[in-house]
Amino acid sequence: MADLRSERPAGPMAPMLLPWLTGLGTGMVFLHFVQKLLFPYFWDDFCFLLKVVLNGFRVKRYQQRGELVTVLDKFLIQAERHPRKPFIIYEGDTYTYQDVDRRSSRVAHVFLNHSSLKKGDTVALLMSNEPDFVHVWFGLAKLGCVVAFLNSNIRSASLLSCIRTCGPKALVVGADLIEAVEEILLELPKDVSVWGMKDCVPQGIISLKEKLSASSDKPVPRRHHLVSNLKTTCLYIFTSGTTGLPKAAVITQLQAIKSSAGLWAFGCTADDIVYTTLPLYHSAGALVGIGGCVELGATCVLRKKFSASQFWSDCKKYNVTVFQYIGELCRYLCKQPKMEGEKDHQVRLAIGNGIRSDVWRQFIDRFGNIKMCELYGATEGNICFMNHTGKIGAVGRTNFFYRLFFKFELIKYDFQKDEPMRNEQNWCSCVKKGEPGLLISRVNARSPFFGYAGPYKHTHKKLLFDVFKKGDVYFNTGDLMVQDQDFLYFWDRIGDTFRWKGENVATTEVAEVIGMLDFIQEANVYGVAVSGYEGKAGMASIILKPNKSLDLKAFYEQVVASLPAYACPRFLRIQEKMEMTGTFKLQKYQLVEDGFNPLKISDPLYLLDNVGKSYVPLTKELYDQIMLGEIKL
Repeated sequence: MADLRSERPAGPMAPMLLPWLTGLGTGMVFLHFVQKLLFPYFWDDFCFLLKVVLNGFRVKRYQQRGELVTVLDKFLIQAERHPRKPFIIYEGDTYTYQDVDRRSSRVAHVFLNHSSLKKGDTVALLMSNEPDFVHVWFGLAKLGCVVAFLNSNIRSASLLSCIRTCGPKALVVGADLIEAVEEILLELPKDVSVWGMKDCVPQGIISLKEKLSASSDKPVPRRHHLVSNLKTTCLYIFTSGTTGLPKAAVITQLQAIKSSAGLWAFGCTADDIVYTTLPLYHSAGALVGIGGCVELGATCVLRKKFSASQFWSDCKKYNVTVFQYIGELCRYLCKQPKMEGEKDHQVRLAIGNGIRSDVWRQFIDRFGNIKMCELYGATEGNICFMNHTGKIGAVGRTNFFYRLFFKFELIKYDFQKDEPMRNEQNWCSCVKKGEPGLLISRVNARSPFFGYAGPYKHTHKKLLFDVFKKGDVYFNTGDLMVQDQDFLYFWDRIGDTFRWKGENVATTEVAEVIGMLDFIQEANVYGVAVSGYEGKAGMASIILKPNKSLDLKAFYEQVVASLPAYACPRFLRIQEKMEMTGTFKLQKYQLVEDGFNPLKISDPLYLLDNVGKSYVPLTKELYDQIMLGEIKL
C-alpha cells in the first residue's frame, strides 16, 4: 500500500506557529540591536566578569580543600604534565619546563648544602633578563625563601639601601652585574653572603655557577615550600612609590596567583607564545609574563633588553602571538623607519599599560589588527583595571557591575597643596564625571594592602584615613584618573614621582644625589611634559651655595654615575630662591607649569648632553629641535 502520510494536510498548529516564530525572530533581532546600541560591551563584560568570578571560586576551592596552590606549585604541575614543552626561549636556546625544573632544583640543592638558608629567609636577586633569573627565583622558592627582586639599573647608595631594606640573608648576582656589587661589597651587612653567577668571582663572593655544575637536580621535597596561608610573603618587588628611595613592596602568594591570571583573563591560551622584553624585576615581566605563562602552560620568548629594530624580526622568528608592552615600547616601534611586510606576523594580542591614544591608533594602523589589552595596577596596590574591550585610551571599565568587584573612588585633589581636598567637616569628596580625581581604593578584608618591608611609616604614607567616614581606610594610588559613564582613563601622577622611559622616578632620590655636590644648596626635582613623549622628563631646579659657581661637567658626572639613565634630569634650571608650600615642602606646581621653554623662563636653563658629557645652555634653537623631535631625549 502506498504511503500517504506525506500527502496529509498540515495540522492546525502549523499556521499558528509560523507567525509566532517570525515574531520571536524579529524580537530577537530587535533586542540584539538594542543591546548593541545601549550596551555594546555587555557580552565582553559578561565573559570577563565570569572569568573573575571563576578565578575567585577556584582559589576558594583550593583553600577549602586545604590545597594552597602557589605559582611554584602550578609550575611543578606543568613540568610534570608537559616536561618537554618549551617554557623559555632565550637568544635562540630553548629551555623546556623540565629543564627549568631541574636547573632550579640544582639552585635549591646548592643553598641546602652550602648555606644556612631556611624557610622564610629573604634572598635578594640582582640579575638581568636571562633564564637564570627564573632558575634562581624558582630554586629559592622551592626552599620557601622570600625573593627580593632588585632593579638591575640602580647603583651605589640606592642599591645598598634596597639591600638593607629587605634584610636578606644572601644576595645572588648575575655575571654582568658583579662589578656593581663589588663597589658596595665592604658596606654590605656582615651576615649577607654574596653569590655570583660566574666561574671566576672576586674575593668575598661565592661562585654559584661553579657549585651548580656539581649540584643534584633531584626534586626538592615539597615540605620546604609548603604554605599554610596564601597571605604569606613570597616576593619583594621594589617600587619608587611617591616619596624617597625605592621601597620593597610586599607580594603575597595570593597576589602572585592573581597577577599570574592576567594573560588568561585577556584570552591567552597554552598555545600562545609570549614575547617579554620588560624587566623581570618588575611585576609586569615576572608575575604577568613569567607567572602568566606558568598559569597557562605557555611559552615565553625572553629578551635581555628591548630592541625596536629587532622586535618584529624576533616576533616572526619565534612565531610570537602575544607580547607585553609599556607605552614607550609601542612609541619606539612607531618611530622606526617603515618597512615592507610590517603586518606579516602572527601577533594577535598586546598586553601592557601606559600607551597614549594617538600611539595606540598609529600602532594598529601600521602593524595590523592587534588587540591592545591595556591594564592598570600598582605593584603594591589592592586594585587593578583591565580594558578587555579594546576601547582606545581607556585603562578599564567603570560600570555598575565592576563596582561590585572593585571598590574605588576618584576624589578631589588640591594641586597647590599637593594633597586631597577636605571640606569643613574634614571629609573628602568625589569628583564629577569627566573631572580628574585621585584614584583611591578601599582597604578591607577582601582587598587588603600589605604595604612595604621596613618601617611602618612607608606603609602609612600610602594610606588615607577617615576619608568619607570615621575609621575608613583607603589605598592612595598616587594617580589621577578621569571617568565617563563606562570607562576609566589615566590622567597624570601626583606627588614626588613621575614616570619616564617606562620607569617611576622618585624625585627625592634624584634630589639627594644632586645635593651631594658641594656647590648645591637646594635641589627641587620634578617632571615636565615633552611633546611626543610618554610620561614626563626629569628636570632639576637648583640654588647654588653663596660664593660657589655652577660646574656643569661635575653635575653631569654626579648624576650619570649615581642614577639610572632614566632618572638623570634632562633639564636644569638655576634659581635664586624657591617657593615653599604651607607645610614647608618645596613648591613644584608652578615649576611643572613653567616647563622648560626658554622664551617663558628668565632663569638660566640647561640641557643634558650625553655626547659632550655635560649640560649645555638650552637655547631657543635647541628647544625648537626638541619640540620638532629632531633631538631625542
